[in-house]
Amino acid sequence: MSSMKTTLEGALRYRGRQGQLSFVLHRLSGLGTLLFLAIHIVDTATVYFYPSLYEHAIALYRSTPFMLGEIILVLMVLFHGANGLRIALMDLFPRLWRHETERRIVLWTLAAAILMWLPAAYLMGRSLIKYNLAGG
Repeated sequence: MSSMKTTLEGALRYRGRQGQLSFVLHRLSGLGTLLFLAIHIVDTATVYFYPSLYEHAIALYRSTPFMLGEIILVLMVLFHGANGLRIALMDLFPRLWRHETERRIVLWTLAAAILMWLPAAYLMGRSLIKYNLAGG
């Protein structure tokens, strides 16, 4: 039990900075995407077996909280892809990787994901406002 306590204390004190933040965000975005895909497969399967349940699920997905979650999901997918590309490039070209440049590369990866996300967030947010918040 003491080894678990030591491990948890060490994890809470570890200050890996951008590398650790990138690692945690990559894992969380991957798990979020996996959760979405699992739910999507299950609810799409209901279209054939339980059409009324499918229609109920679609109505639920059109609600404001789910639409906000969908906007965040797009950011997670884009970050996961951009960060995965960064990791692949670092594995393919290890000489480019330096501890001094890690912070800058992680920030560039995050900025690239946000820049790719902004047009989608605008379009999705416009639909959210038009159909859910403005009563259109």
